[in-house]
Amino acid sequence: MFALEYEMFMNYSVIKISGQQFRVKEGDEILVNKVKSKDKIQAQVLMSVNGEKVEIGTPTLNKKVDFEILSDLEKGKKIYVMKYKAKSRYRKKIGFRPQYTRLKVAKLS
Repeated sequence: MFALEYEMFMNYSVIKISGQQFRVKEGDEILVNKVKSKDKIQAQVLMSVNGEKVEIGTPTLNKKVDFEILSDLEKGKKIYVMKYKAKSRYRKKIGFRPQYTRLKVAKLS
């Protein structure tokens, strides 16, 4: 019950960056797919909650989110992909490490 009441008075937004959606508030750190442009990171605000006031975009809102880049390149956990064909002695193992950018939400406006 207390957690539900606490959630009602929080300020947060749902944003979209490079095809991924995140629920963020000021001071949060998020990992997004590697961003090429270091100057400006474009985020679309899909929904904004300010206390009991909820704004939902159709499809986006005219709000801005400011970010700080904490680390330009972080490597994720290695993912292994196996290829196999039956009865032909074909086996192949490929490794992949995704690259991320760590962002800190400086300001929601």
